[in-house]
Amino acid sequence: MDGDTLYSIGDLARRTGLTVKTIRFYSDCGVVAPADGSPAGYRLYDVDAIARLDLVRTLRDLGLDLPTIRKVVDRELPLSEVAAAYAEAPEVEIRILRLRRAVLTTVAKRGSTPEEMGLMHKLAKLSEDERRRMMGDFLDAVFGRLDAHPQFAGIMRSTTPELPDNPEAEQVEAWVELAELSQDATFRASLRRMAEEQAAEHAQGDTEGMHRDLAATAREQVGPALSASIEPASPQADPIATALTAHYAHVLGRPDGVELRRRLLTRLESVNEPRRERYFQLLAVINGWSAPESLAPVFEWSVQALRERVRR
Repeated sequence: MDGDTLYSIGDLARRTGLTVKTIRFYSDCGVVAPADGSPAGYRLYDVDAIARLDLVRTLRDLGLDLPTIRKVVDRELPLSEVAAAYAEAPEVEIRILRLRRAVLTTVAKRGSTPEEMGLMHKLAKLSEDERRRMMGDFLDAVFGRLDAHPQFAGIMRSTTPELPDNPEAEQVEAWVELAELSQDATFRASLRRMAEEQAAEHAQGDTEGMHRDLAATAREQVGPALSASIEPASPQADPIATALTAHYAHVLGRPDGVELRRRLLTRLESVNEPRRERYFQLLAVINGWSAPESLAPVFEWSVQALRERVRR
């Protein structure tokens, strides 16, 4: 093209694919200024206008506002600086869309009230610092002022959600549910009782790995009983219940009997709290961990078996 050639708005529209109305708007805004005017008063543009319009269209497609575009085409701002500033905008928009999807998905599943939806939306939008403060308050309510043994610090770390910078939609959804759960007073109280029992047993010199050993023993003993459909109250369950109480008695260094079985029953009822298992399922989703094994059927069978034998 000849650098001295001038083009009408119609010519620019045919060459750029933009509408006459759009080009006139950009011209009125000063983004693409005319180079001259015809005797009849029509605006005329030089070849540089075509390149500027191509750049303007590209920048608009990328989401830049017109004032910023004008500074770029007038070389008042470096394109690289503007691109760096706008590069984070899609990530922000993606996070916002994920938050919206998580809230709306949860509302649809639960049939939530407008008040519940408002709370979920608020929880989803919390900043990282706000999330940490909220979970710190939750963990303090559960573990605060208890034995400072290292095992409690480890438990606190293992129960802390860490939502990534760019979470998937299911992670945001899990965070909303976990955050709600952590604010439930009855759930906090049940975990607090469990932590207090554990602290008391530790103070009495009980073995640190008792809880892990008990879970492993329950899984080992009760798993086959579940597979064989043995009822917890049946005579066939007697040797399994005896093995559980014998293990607990051995770990605690105390004789088996009604008192010990009641204590074991209380412990199993505590760990069989459905919301506790749900908390750890959600925690695994948020933190990107493998889904934890569900011991609910094992614990439920054990609880029923011990209740039956404590009553005898």
